[in-house]
Parts: sequence; C-alpha cells; structure tokens
Amino acid sequence: MGEQAVTGAGGTPAPERTPDATGVDAAAAGGATVPGPTSAGMTADGIPAAPADVSGAGMSADATPPAPAGAPPAPGPQERTSDITAGPGGVMTDEAGVVTGDLTLRTEYADGQVTLRVQYKDADEWYAVTGGRVPLADPAALDAVHTVAVALLNRPEG
Repeated sequence: MGEQAVTGAGGTPAPERTPDATGVDAAAAGGATVPGPTSAGMTADGIPAAPADVSGAGMSADATPPAPAGAPPAPGPQERTSDITAGPGGVMTDEAGVVTGDLTLRTEYADGQVTLRVQYKDADEWYAVTGGRVPLADPAALDAVHTVAVALLNRPEG
C-alpha cells in the first residue's frame, strides 16, 4: 500500500490536514499533540483504555488473542494421549518389560524431546516405551509424531 495524499482545493496539499511527525492530525487535535500511541491500540485523551471482557462474544479487549490456525504451539511441555490396544507382541517398556492389552499411549514434548509412554488403561503408573525418546526440533510436529506412534502401536486386530 502506498501513501495517500490529503489534498485541498485545486489538488494542492492541505497543510492543515497533514499529520505531524507523531501521526496526529494537527488540525483535528486543535494544533496540540495528543500523547499516547498513534496506532490501533487507541487511547482517549492519552489515557489507555482498561481491559474489557466482552462475555458471550468470545472476545476480550486487550487480552492476548489465541494463536491463529497453523501457528506454532506455545512453548513448554505438551502432550497427546490416545487409547490403543497392543498387538500380540505387546509394547516393550523400560520399567515393566512387555505390556499388552488395552493401553493409553501418551506422547510428551518437553525441552526439544519427544517421549512415548504407555499405561494400562485407567491405571496410575506410566512406563517409558523402549526406544521411544527422540529429539524433535519443531514442537508443531508433535501431532504427526503422535499419529505415527498410534498407527504403529495400535493393533486391535492382532
């Protein structure tokens, strides 16, 4: 987008409608500059607006907006879980050896690493899947890693 000239009679620039260096229209401000930002953050008389909750509209003024679709996930620990049924050979774990039957698979991401863990469905103890820890440079790939892990370990038909 280019700049748009403010013109007066005869197509000449209208200096009384020319914004000053701060972006404030000197004529609209009565020749005085109005303190505060000159962006869409909008202030009235230099006083920032207080945050406002717009309940029911799914909005909150001055709140941090949700990440747009396709944006990378927020940094920090993340996890995905799915119920699976282990195949005839089960799932090898570091702590308990082979576990079989109805399990819950959890794919965890923290500190640049993905770790796969399983537990017997509705149990309290989690077991690390043997060989199930690898570096992951992009946390946005966590969903794909979890999907592949489920596809490899879920064998309800045997």
